[in-house]
Amino acid sequence: MKQASDLFVECLEREGVEYIFGLPGEESLALLESIRRSSIKFIVTRHEQAAAFMAATCGRLTGTAGVVLSTLGPGATNLVTGVAYAQLGGMPLVVVTGQKPIRKSKQGQFQIINVVQMMQPITKATRQIVSPDLIPSLVRDSFRRAEDERPGAVHLEFPEDIASERTDARALEKITALRAGPDHSAVETAARMIEAARHPVILIAAAANRKKDRAELDELVTRTGIPFFTTQMGKGVLDERCECCLGTAALMENDFLHRAIERSDLIISIGHDVTEKPPFRMGYGGRSVIHMNFYPAPIDDVYFPAFEVIGDIALSVRELTANIRVSPGWDFSYFRKVISEFRKHTLEKENDPSFPVKPERFVADLRRTMPDDGILALDNGMFKIWIARNYPAYEQNTVLLDNALASMGAGLPAAIAAKLINPGKKVVCVSGDGGFMMNSQELETAIRLRLDLTVVIVNDGGYGMIKWKQDSMRLPSFGLEFGNPDFVEYAGSFGARGYRVGSAAEFSGILAGCIGSKGVSIIDLPIDYSDNVKVLTDELTARTANL
Repeated sequence: MKQASDLFVECLEREGVEYIFGLPGEESLALLESIRRSSIKFIVTRHEQAAAFMAATCGRLTGTAGVVLSTLGPGATNLVTGVAYAQLGGMPLVVVTGQKPIRKSKQGQFQIINVVQMMQPITKATRQIVSPDLIPSLVRDSFRRAEDERPGAVHLEFPEDIASERTDARALEKITALRAGPDHSAVETAARMIEAARHPVILIAAAANRKKDRAELDELVTRTGIPFFTTQMGKGVLDERCECCLGTAALMENDFLHRAIERSDLIISIGHDVTEKPPFRMGYGGRSVIHMNFYPAPIDDVYFPAFEVIGDIALSVRELTANIRVSPGWDFSYFRKVISEFRKHTLEKENDPSFPVKPERFVADLRRTMPDDGILALDNGMFKIWIARNYPAYEQNTVLLDNALASMGAGLPAAIAAKLINPGKKVVCVSGDGGFMMNSQELETAIRLRLDLTVVIVNDGGYGMIKWKQDSMRLPSFGLEFGNPDFVEYAGSFGARGYRVGSAAEFSGILAGCIGSKGVSIIDLPIDYSDNVKVLTDELTARTANL
């Protein structure tokens, strides 16, 4: 017989778990001791929300569910935003929370809330472990659910007394099921629809961001020459230097990309998930949409495809490529014009010497300095729009952003997880001053783990994204400004190196030095967002109106 907590950890090891992130409590001390004796590395974080962001990012990058641990009560409630981040973002995550003894408790209702019920709306499944004999099946089922399409979060509550009981149960082996391919007749119908179209385009979205999909999608685009664009969470699946790349849907309307969408008569939508901000609105322009995904499209008022190809995306795309014939009736001349004009526009202000730095110069210097396989982990803020739009990604999973829950505070935790998973790659976190301060305590975690990590704080002294919206609505500036600490001294207080950019020309050199250095570096970059409405709203509307 063995202790239930030991069996639980053995089950995690069978699932391939390498890291557990979190904060323990007295109710999980038996589990913590079992982890100590295992092969799994326990990463203590400074806040449960950050731990959930880290674990979700591990799941996103590996396909194996990340694991986060917290205690009951306030520890569990602190997880909520990170759990919702994984659930909406399609990131496999297993959440483990402690609980008081369920057989007999001497503390009444102290710290007790119904965590299982709290997790229900933001997970795929949530359950309490009531017997040690159920641990093998519950753990196996939790990982299967978390990792199955569509991936997401699963919660297990592990009471203190159950964790200390003895059991004869044994861990189950992990079984990897092969996903079914598409219906052949559906693929043939889709191929004929594409051949009959005049101006087809391909949309690559979040669910297409899988390792096997990249090669198949590249073959489809190379063979057919059909132009493609991406959602923000599909960014980087294909090399955006490709002459067929129309860009990333960073804005809701009136960008160069939207003119191409409006001209298209068929969109081949590969991996789109309606939890991500819509890249286009259906019902306008009379175009048809073919939905290709692991699962049928949930129909709503912004996404209602005319036809669906359901099955493993890589298999579906491979079969489509084999069945499709290049049509002499396709006309991509307008799309090539859009691509040319868009690229000209992104280059116009890339060397703007003004300071505080303009976002166009910031993004251009960032791209020039980052290695092709360097990873950007983005927090949420105005800079995310500029990077999604102006920063071409060359390799898969090199721009990590969240366009589903879109929570502030995720950037630094995501960067920490990305570096743990990719120790040989350069990792840079880009965060606004608002988002950075929401989880800046995790600098200590990064330093304790001896990570080589660079954090760029895009500093505008306020909530820049909402300011843009406020300005776009022609409302007076109100309620969005705040003060900041001295970020250079703040970095030093953690044992990190701090740098303050004093001119537009300084940034790329400082960034290059930080990327090439050991340890954690913080760059305070003052930015000027005053032209957001002018460039992204007024100027783009005027320049693309008659394209």
